[in-house]
Amino acid sequence: MATAANKFGIESALEKLGVNQINKGTSTGSNWFSEGDMISSYSPVDGKLIGKVTTTSREDYDRVIDTAQAAYKEWRKVPAPQRGEIVRQFGNKLRELKEPLGQLVSYEMGKSLQEGYGEVQEMIDICDFAVGLSRQLNGQTIPSERPGHVMREQWHPIGIVGIISAFNFPVAVWSWNTALAWICGDVCVWKASEKSPICSIACQNIIAAILKENNLPEGISCIINGDYKVGEMMTTDTRIPLISATGSTRMGRIVGATVAERFGKSLLELGGNNAIIITPTADLKVVVPGAVFGAVGTAGQRCTSTRRLIIHESVYDKVRDAIVGAYGQIVIGNPLDETKHMGPLIDKDAVTMYLAAIEKAKAEGGKVLVEGGVLEGEGFESGCYVKPAIIEAENHFEIVQHETFAPILYLMKYSGDVKDAIDIQNGVAQGLSSAIMTNEMKEAERFLSYAGSDCGIANVNIGTSGAEIGGAFGGEKETGGGRESGSDSWKVYMRRQTNTVNYSDELPLAQGIKFDL
Repeated sequence: MATAANKFGIESALEKLGVNQINKGTSTGSNWFSEGDMISSYSPVDGKLIGKVTTTSREDYDRVIDTAQAAYKEWRKVPAPQRGEIVRQFGNKLRELKEPLGQLVSYEMGKSLQEGYGEVQEMIDICDFAVGLSRQLNGQTIPSERPGHVMREQWHPIGIVGIISAFNFPVAVWSWNTALAWICGDVCVWKASEKSPICSIACQNIIAAILKENNLPEGISCIINGDYKVGEMMTTDTRIPLISATGSTRMGRIVGATVAERFGKSLLELGGNNAIIITPTADLKVVVPGAVFGAVGTAGQRCTSTRRLIIHESVYDKVRDAIVGAYGQIVIGNPLDETKHMGPLIDKDAVTMYLAAIEKAKAEGGKVLVEGGVLEGEGFESGCYVKPAIIEAENHFEIVQHETFAPILYLMKYSGDVKDAIDIQNGVAQGLSSAIMTNEMKEAERFLSYAGSDCGIANVNIGTSGAEIGGAFGGEKETGGGRESGSDSWKVYMRRQTNTVNYSDELPLAQGIKFDL
């Protein structure tokens, strides 16, 4: 392992997580299958090999699904509060392993160590949420129009939940799905991103040990590995009633159409093109950290990353200068060093995309305020480190209309009242996260109204990036319409059933229909 990795304890972290140099890439708990091709995971931090994972063959895949189906038949019989107890144990184990798992997330994905720890904390938080929810999977009692009758609604497990996750949150998004699916009585099959497969091995090791300790079927939690071809096995499989997929809008179109064709359910969390509206009354002490973290956190590789600042013309110069000045203080480097604000992009393909986006913005008439570029020299040998860029642009630019997974921030002006800014914000195909910075109550309420932000998330005086577990997470339009995590998101992992019970001695029909014999 590389010297830089050793310095920040990666070897020790991998050992604590039970991760080896070579990992077989198909698992149903303690059993590992597959002798397929290898996926090599290289860290964007220093370009060094972390480990290798074998891909899942068709034969391996079918064995996993068979094992998951058998586990489901047992798991659904376990009372929900007892399922919650398993999730509680999982959350406690994550507390013990927060440091090594956070280090692995940071090293394999490239996000800052604090963000790596934060991602594991999200896992812990959703476990806590799910444990409480395991005693609250409530249906309704509904008044019947017929005497001597009662109607009620109840919820049942749906079966196997297929999870396809992206590289940028290599553990948290999986846990959002699994913690809720498990307490609902479902079992899970997870295909992690081929860009961050080692994190999935670590997570599987943790839950597999807990299932074994509790004498529960190993197929409650399964992983598979590979590229889109393995994903296609899941999306076309009628044995998987729900596919939860996180990724690009392009990927979501394919997944959504494929799953719908077989009448399955899909939960889609796709692209974002998030904006912060900055009004004349906005407080710069709130604006600057909110906008800068939103734009450069995770090197701009969050679906909730801030892509656009829509600034009122009366304060434009002041806000622009403050943001540009803050960018001059950003320290880029090894994300495992907590003095660094920003780490690398995930790989060199992402760097190429970033450079192309900057050139496209220039070609469309954008004015560069903070130059981007690739960093070279000591500490940047992986070739994945770039400088965050700021570009003055117009919302109608083609490049602005698309999500670029990189630290590029577009600044634009608005005049008139807040409606003009809202129109600009809503004038993109995506609808995930949004924010307004204002001390004017009417502006804030207008932004939150039915005529305001068209996004699934709308914030006031905080940025677009970062969401708490308690609220439902997801967006509208080309973001896919899915909801994960908090509120009543658990319902997507279950099937609804309406019951009517006649406890009378008669058989009156609904709507007063007569059918006399």
